[in-house]
Amino acid sequence: MKDAYLKEKRILLVDDEQELLNMVVSILKAEGFRNVATAKTMEEALASALAFQPELAVLDVMLPDGDGFSLMKPLKEKGEYPILFLTARGEDDDKFRGFGLGADDYVIKPFLPKELIFRILAILRRSYREENPRVKLHDSEIDFDRAEVLKGGEHIPLTAKEHDILACLYRNAGRIVTIDALCEAAWGENPFGYENSLMAHIRRIREKIEGDPSRPVSLITVKGLGYKLIAD
Repeated sequence: MKDAYLKEKRILLVDDEQELLNMVVSILKAEGFRNVATAKTMEEALASALAFQPELAVLDVMLPDGDGFSLMKPLKEKGEYPILFLTARGEDDDKFRGFGLGADDYVIKPFLPKELIFRILAILRRSYREENPRVKLHDSEIDFDRAEVLKGGEHIPLTAKEHDILACLYRNAGRIVTIDALCEAAWGENPFGYENSLMAHIRRIREKIEGDPSRPVSLITVKGLGYKLIAD
């Protein structure tokens, strides 16, 4: 799924309008962003930043206990991640101040949902470039850039779904990835009903990466939970 790795990034939304927070959360969720936290004050934002460890912060300028400009510095001290201002204040001086402090973008309310998503994805792409390494397994090697498996001198192509499933497993290598998470990685926001298709894809992936697909050592089933990729 396009930009799947970006949509796993943790996003912190800070705005004192609950209705707007609910709307932006809904927009993000509809686009496949799963890790979203909200705060309505500077104090809540700082506490959330410590616990949630965001990878992008979307800030309003006007807050009940301060302003987004003042919030940027302590947020940056807690972690170097991009900042986008989402505010009704569109004066040039405010924009210049935000960019001067290191903001990555500035979106004026009211805004189109698609515009917000495009701006967020653009920031995430600039800030978090996906690495597509060659991954060594017990009996083969995955080349994510070429979408193929190298095994016994053969170059075996991966389908788009196989690539998405393996990429999700690799990002969580050594850890259990649930069936739901793998279905979402391959089929998007509404992955329900794809369990049988996932099992068929897992079987074909094993035929490509395992020395003996009937006795897998790289793509392991964790009964009742999901699957785990064991990479060298």
